Amino acid sequence: MSQLRNRGFFITGTNTEVGKTLIASALILKIKALAPNQTVMGFKPVVAGTSQSPAGLTVNEDLESLKLASGYPGNARDLCPYVLPTPAAPHLVAKSMGVTLELSAMLSAYQAISTKADWTVVEGAGGFLVPINEEQDLGDLAEALQMPVILVVGLRLGCINHALLTVAAIAKRGLTLAGWVANTLDADMPYLHENIDTLRARIAAPLLGIVNALPAECQHQTNQAYPLAAMQFAADALDSDRVARLIT
Repeated sequence: MSQLRNRGFFITGTNTEVGKTLIASALILKIKALAPNQTVMGFKPVVAGTSQSPAGLTVNEDLESLKLASGYPGNARDLCPYVLPTPAAPHLVAKSMGVTLELSAMLSAYQAISTKADWTVVEGAGGFLVPINEEQDLGDLAEALQMPVILVVGLRLGCINHALLTVAAIAKRGLTLAGWVANTLDADMPYLHENIDTLRARIAAPLLGIVNALPAECQHQTNQAYPLAAMQFAADALDSDRVARLIT
């Protein structure tokens, strides 16, 4: 494991559909802006859920978003070793296909991508402890990578418990929680700012930014990459000084 390049961050979330891809893409843009002479690549160990593009290609919206943010000229599937067709728990989809998700394959694919960039932003799938096979989960991948972790908290009912449990799981692995991002899923959530204040008081790592609900022109369309404008909207919400401290 000591030979792995680990200049980057592991992005996890309080659950699935909390905006990990948006924040991972935003972080890529932010690092590029703060370190303009350095290259940044996105990577995802596994995705579950594909669709057909207008050109008839099989695509995954998360990978297309990471490709766009990275400015990667190749195929988006280069950014992920396991692309599964059904949007469900990856290990269950893989098992139904007779495929075993291997941690070693994820690490090898990560190594190949990391050689193309100065920084690599690794986006997990679902939450921190999502299984990848009968014995291992994404926490094992994070542990193998030994990257600082950034937690995306999707602001909705239940997020406090989910966030604190995830923080505890990250600490149990001996990993560094570099920071967390509050991502607004519902602008009308009761006590939204009070939820953020509660988490601020209970999470020792810095709050890197509060991303408001995306405006209409930045909305994410199903089965499509986030618009670059949405990524930039989220990147602008990340605190430049706090992110700069993480990359210097």
